[in-house]
Amino acid sequence: MPNTITNETIDYVAILAKLDLTAEEREQAKKDMGRMLDHFDKLNELDTSAVEPMSHTFPLQNVFREDVVTNGDGSEATLKNAPEEKNTMFVVPKTFDS
Repeated sequence: MPNTITNETIDYVAILAKLDLTAEEREQAKKDMGRMLDHFDKLNELDTSAVEPMSHTFPLQNVFREDVVTNGDGSEATLKNAPEEKNTMFVVPKTFDS
């Protein structure tokens, strides 16, 4: 069954895509869209009854590791590099007056 694309369909798609098509471009688009639909029809002829539906082409598995603390947060070692610290925080110069 040949797929017939009308001028109205092309105009509608052009509006959605915000395209200003010339007459030549409109005719080319009609041919291209018709070929695409013909290809879809050909794909629909394939027997996929033995194919299990899937959402991805590769098997999915959980790739996350367990949330286990292994070496702490390193804050003590980081604070050793600070020029000044108070109550386990960096002391920095004021940037504004309140």
